[in-house]
Amino acid sequence: MCGTAVRAMPEVAVHRLLAAAVCSLLLAAGMPAAASGAPAMAAGAPVAPAPPGVPRLTDDHGRVLTLHGWNIEDKSHRGDQALSAITERHLRDMRAQGFDFARLLVFWDDLEPRRGHYSEAYLRRIERILDWAEACGIKVVIDAHQDVFGPAFGHRGIPGWATRTDGLSFTPHPDDWFAEYYEPAVQRAFTHLYEDQDLRRAQARMWRVLAARFADHPAVLGYDLINEPMGEMAQGEDLPSAARRVEREQLTPMYNRLARAVRSVDRRAWLFVEPTPIVGEGVPTGLGTIEDRRVVYAPHFYNAAMEAGRDYDPAAGWIEAYEAAVTAYPRAHRIPVVVGEWGPPDSSLPNMGRFYRDALSSLARYSSGWAGYVWCYGGGYCAVDEAGRFRANKEQTAAPYAPAVAGAVRGEAWDPVAGVYRLSYDARAGATRLSLPSGGRGWRIEVSGGERRGDRVYARPGSRVDVTVERG
Repeated sequence: MCGTAVRAMPEVAVHRLLAAAVCSLLLAAGMPAAASGAPAMAAGAPVAPAPPGVPRLTDDHGRVLTLHGWNIEDKSHRGDQALSAITERHLRDMRAQGFDFARLLVFWDDLEPRRGHYSEAYLRRIERILDWAEACGIKVVIDAHQDVFGPAFGHRGIPGWATRTDGLSFTPHPDDWFAEYYEPAVQRAFTHLYEDQDLRRAQARMWRVLAARFADHPAVLGYDLINEPMGEMAQGEDLPSAARRVEREQLTPMYNRLARAVRSVDRRAWLFVEPTPIVGEGVPTGLGTIEDRRVVYAPHFYNAAMEAGRDYDPAAGWIEAYEAAVTAYPRAHRIPVVVGEWGPPDSSLPNMGRFYRDALSSLARYSSGWAGYVWCYGGGYCAVDEAGRFRANKEQTAAPYAPAVAGAVRGEAWDPVAGVYRLSYDARAGATRLSLPSGGRGWRIEVSGGERRGDRVYARPGSRVDVTVERG
């Protein structure tokens, strides 16, 4: 049973990803922050299971999976207190609202504080969170997180012993930390991580340690190999060109190295690979082929203007531009999409209700799911307040859906205005699972072509099954 928490998480530090400095860099590179004049998307419109050419995520039984959930993190504590801010309450409260997915942030600097020395205490804390997730019926992706490379620059991620700067300069930007990615020392540190043979081996060993420890844990769905990777811009290179070159020439080989490392100890888990954050401005990735049969494309869904505090502009066409950019790679490489982070820092602005409707409609068109940023109890990016109530407009993320469909999905749609969810599929052997907010209270479920038993639907293989869920 998903038990009772004994501690509460403090308010998360403000996460100002892709803030005003990035917007300025894009404009300097000749790119608009968002296309203008595009038509806005209609809220509540029916959605297809995926656009042509973008596969859906599946489980070992061939069921089509949909992941709705949140990131969980502790960026404040290190060493003996690392991960202490994540409690069982996080998993219990998420599951009570119908979410079945968590992206757990872990840090290489905590796992391997000294070269070759792996913290058994840190591994046990990760395992404790995974045990809570299993008890609550939540699948977890373990994310090797970095912000501005790591502790050498006042953040978290790559250990100090693995940080090489060639003596280049670094100037902190306390009011706009994403701008620190463009400091010479930080950019050079990424180049050394990608190119130095000993650091390549160290990163691969780190992943073998993690994957070997958790390969058999039933809560583990997969591994996100590195969070929001960046790189070094060449002289005279604009930002989009630099991003595509780094993705093509450095990230693709890195992902293939890390995939081989993980597969040496874990043949089952999905591998989540990210482009650079520049995809958030509608720039298609330059990633090449990742030579593995279980790869998920895991971009993030952030907009520079909104990250800088501006309201959503439905007429700007940003979501449409992002969707076009983010679907090109998975369509070409025939891999599913799960968006690893998304959500604005201020969800209370006048157009944010519209943003959540448009964003959720867009995500449903092409992705197999998403993890919002971030499940914590407070202000800013937090999903809920100190009492566990959704913050403004974030309640829209809690809606009926089918985490697993035993069959070929014909159509799926959620109408937030009418409060009606519809699912149609051609059944195969196995159970389709439904997930409803508020523990299923206040919802009516009708099934045609199959039999419902609790939150499961069973049907004869080959049958056409139609499921309708309505607010009571």
